[in-house]
Amino acid sequence: MSVRRSERQIEFMGKLMLLINRRLMMTGASAAGVSLALAGCVGTTSDPAIQADTRPPENPLPPGVAADYSAIYGPVSGEPYPIPGVKLSEIDSAFLRKAIAYQTSEQPGTIVVDPPNHYLYHVLEGGRAMCYGVGVGREGFGWSGIAMIHDKQDWPDWYPPPEMFERQPEIKKYMSQLQSGLGMPGGADNPLGARAMYLWQGNKDTLFRIHGTNEPWTIGTSVSSGCIRMINQDVIDLYQQTLVGTKVVVLGPGVVG
Repeated sequence: MSVRRSERQIEFMGKLMLLINRRLMMTGASAAGVSLALAGCVGTTSDPAIQADTRPPENPLPPGVAADYSAIYGPVSGEPYPIPGVKLSEIDSAFLRKAIAYQTSEQPGTIVVDPPNHYLYHVLEGGRAMCYGVGVGREGFGWSGIAMIHDKQDWPDWYPPPEMFERQPEIKKYMSQLQSGLGMPGGADNPLGARAMYLWQGNKDTLFRIHGTNEPWTIGTSVSSGCIRMINQDVIDLYQQTLVGTKVVVLGPGVVG
């Protein structure tokens, strides 16, 4: 048995060296790095482990994150402005998109936002929901209540409210005169990201939005001026499934959806 084991180990190590040599040609890895890789792989005979070791180094997956996330959060094609892949190592894996069991009295299609815990739930059929991590308003800028999606925009222009200009006058240098006033045109540098959904109560604009962000590392934090920010790849996914008129429930502190 020990002879057979040795033969299998030799065969495995031969395959592993072939993979490593290929990787060296592609990445220029050092001989010291190869020695460490070999030391870490001794006794491991599963192909998934080898595949995990040969991931592209530019977008490493943090521990506990499924490999499919590298595709879900990869670069987005077909857009008028570039949407780069997300560096998943910069985001807590708890805030990555996932389908979960979710009991609620809200109808399928409803959006429930839980700001204290930094989650947004898109209610599905059968007691389930798609759960997304979000960034929300910092202290003093939160909002809760029931609203509806009044309209939706791809690559929206950003019009800061007068109060923001008063608090942060320095942002005026980034603005220009647009159709609806002083603002920033949609694009890769626009803080509203690739998509925005505008929350109204009756005939009144709440001035709060569900929108993308070009700062995905802020997901799971409370840093915005009250809006609900999402990873661009996530807001595109939600946007495609959300109709104008959709009910949005934003929970207050201590309220369970």
